[in-house]
Amino acid sequence: MEMIIFRVFLFFWVVIFSYSCALIKVSPQIESFEEIVVEEGSAVEKILLIDIDGPISNRPKKTLVGFRSDTGMVDRIREILKKAEKDKNIKGILLRVNSPGGTVTSSDIIYHEIKSFKERFKVKVYVSVIDVAASGGYYVALAGDRIMVHPTSLVGSIGVLALKLNLESLMDKVGVEWEVVKSSKKKDFMSPFRPLTKEERVLFQETIDRYYDRFVDLVVLNRDGLDVKEVRALADGRVYNARQALNNHLVDSIGYLKDLVELTKKELDQPDLKVVTYSRPNEYKSNYYSSMRSIPKINLINLDMGFDWNQISPQFLFLWGQ
Repeated sequence: MEMIIFRVFLFFWVVIFSYSCALIKVSPQIESFEEIVVEEGSAVEKILLIDIDGPISNRPKKTLVGFRSDTGMVDRIREILKKAEKDKNIKGILLRVNSPGGTVTSSDIIYHEIKSFKERFKVKVYVSVIDVAASGGYYVALAGDRIMVHPTSLVGSIGVLALKLNLESLMDKVGVEWEVVKSSKKKDFMSPFRPLTKEERVLFQETIDRYYDRFVDLVVLNRDGLDVKEVRALADGRVYNARQALNNHLVDSIGYLKDLVELTKKELDQPDLKVVTYSRPNEYKSNYYSSMRSIPKINLINLDMGFDWNQISPQFLFLWGQ
């Protein structure tokens, strides 16, 4: 009797799984951006709203079954700016930042892309910090001509960290040995299966220091009134509330996104500018406070089982709250 019940149960799930698989697109197409008006204006000139929302990296977003649902943040920003290059009516960029930071390289590329765009097309970039612009989030915000933070925003965490997982003790407990054949003694010094040597730790720290120096230099370059000594005093990894960030010249003013929109129109002498953004067809955005998150795609089976080798590989991060 138990065997019959088991066979019926197994048959039932085979049918359900087969039907579900038939509904899953094996390679869903990522559609092109479309312009969406989020605040009407009578003029043809526009302000382009761009989101830096969430952790900064170039890892593509995936559905629950592991298929790619969108490009990584770096690719997304580059695609947005490429589309914006063709529109001569864009008179300014409104960069909405809500990010704890992310990888060093992705943060630096996005900063460079935005800075390069504004210099090539002679437009101003206005930054609005929503909840947090920490570490890589603040690094990207430095591309702006003006930074306005909400009264409850957190800003800062200027610094660098690196993560290296050490699984040696775990491997010992489960009786697994990791054998490596290498061309030189430092070839595997970032391996997660052994600790760093003293010499390797020094090399690791030198890399961290170089990234830290670059971060400090960019703050000095982009924030008037701050010299290297002052920035290093501020750049000890802590975050600052809105008033502290303003008093320390890390930001320019405190206000809401609507205040920044009005300030942008005033400074550009374009009171009838409309605010637009670019979104994909599966994204919803009714106004400039709306998130750019995609509508969730629900699938039954996660084919990659949630495992990502990148999670145990070493990373250099401009990140707060790790």
